[in-house]
Amino acid sequence: MLRLQKYIADCGITSRRKAEELIAQGRVSVNGEVVRQLGTKVNPEEDAVMVNGQAIDHRSVAKVYLVMNKPRCIMTTLEDPEGRKTVIDLIKEVPERVYPVGRLDYLSEGLLLLTNDGDLANQIIHPSANITKVYEVKVFGAVTEALLKKLRGGATVDGIELTPSAVRVIKQLPTKTWIEFRLTEGKNREIRKICEAYGITIDKLKRVAIGGLSVDGISPGSYRYITKAQLQRAIGFNKNGTVNEDLEYWSGKKSVSLKLKGAQNCTSADDKAFHKFRKGDYFKTVAELKERKEKEAKEIRTKAYEEKEAAHQARQKKKKDRQRKKSEEKNGGVHAQFVK
Repeated sequence: MLRLQKYIADCGITSRRKAEELIAQGRVSVNGEVVRQLGTKVNPEEDAVMVNGQAIDHRSVAKVYLVMNKPRCIMTTLEDPEGRKTVIDLIKEVPERVYPVGRLDYLSEGLLLLTNDGDLANQIIHPSANITKVYEVKVFGAVTEALLKKLRGGATVDGIELTPSAVRVIKQLPTKTWIEFRLTEGKNREIRKICEAYGITIDKLKRVAIGGLSVDGISPGSYRYITKAQLQRAIGFNKNGTVNEDLEYWSGKKSVSLKLKGAQNCTSADDKAFHKFRKGDYFKTVAELKERKEKEAKEIRTKAYEEKEAAHQARQKKKKDRQRKKSEEKNGGVHAQFVK
């Protein structure tokens, strides 16, 4: 049995929220009777459901599976009240109504699945599946061995334990550090909450794999079709629904040993100076940096123009001096003048 609004959404008619509005407006009937109760449940195999006078059937809807590389600053929703661009805007040519499997927040990017197969979607996102999800995270500052140990131990936020299955440093930049996180439960904003718990500010967060399925080969904003069998096989589902851990994605990037190499000689990643780059202040900070860079660039251009103009005026003066000298030589030089 399914809730009526979910069944309507599964049939690709509209979103679950819009389906609730249709039900409340009396535009949905079950077995010939108008239904306005949102808690109504239906049996897809036995009950006849009509929306706006048209019969709907989940069996007539083709199942679609998409693998997308979500860019930053794109909402992982069907629509956004604030008018921001969503992942659905990136797949306008796909005729079927699909929805995201799980979430990537506005500033996150990387692997995202979209489908209209609710059963498979639930199978993928349910914690009992124990599917490993791999993320590459760039943080501000240097990650020390002590900070890395804290990240590996996870954190308790609002009474909820957040524990990654593995954390390692994969690249050191002059003032930033790339870290790989491996999660199995994938709770809401888990990585951001763990990092913030230890004063670490994230610059970029990218999901690179779900199980054995990676985003490799798909450029940001692009997607590709995949069959259900290919998707299940790539993620690592066995025929009995369990997950084959041997098919997990493993990056070719080597771990950086902080014991041997040590952290970079720069500000520590837990410094409060980086907090201005967090989500709440991110766009304000970016705008201020952009304005500062534009101002500096304008000053550089102005200085360069002034130097160029000064050089031009100097050349013009030398030219006039040469012409005057030649004129004087041609006229026999300057004649002596007697002043009374």
